[in-house]
Amino acid sequence: MKKIYCLSTCKTCQRILNELEPLDDVEVQDIKFEKITAKQIDQMKKMAGSYEALFSRRSRKYQSMGLKNVELSEKDFRKLILEEYTFLKRPVMIIDDQIFIGSAKKAVEGAKKALGR
Repeated sequence: MKKIYCLSTCKTCQRILNELEPLDDVEVQDIKFEKITAKQIDQMKKMAGSYEALFSRRSRKYQSMGLKNVELSEKDFRKLILEEYTFLKRPVMIIDDQIFIGSAKKAVEGAKKALGR
């Protein structure tokens, strides 16, 4: 499976998608318009090792909800990501049995290599 979960309005996601071109053999899911399902987030967690690894603390909602001062459990991370798409650290790139999370250079380079780009 080759799939990228991203946000089409995010300039960073747009830049990374351009770097990974061509994407003919990759399914791209815009998480704003096609919500992440429980099955999808559970699969990502299994690959990443935790829901926290998939959680973005840069989300505006993270600050506006005052979550900085709250100790969150794995159950909380999962619930928040499913309720609000901006809590997913993006992009999440799944290439066969590998997962690459976020926009860090190491993650993008790993995805490029896995895609043979």
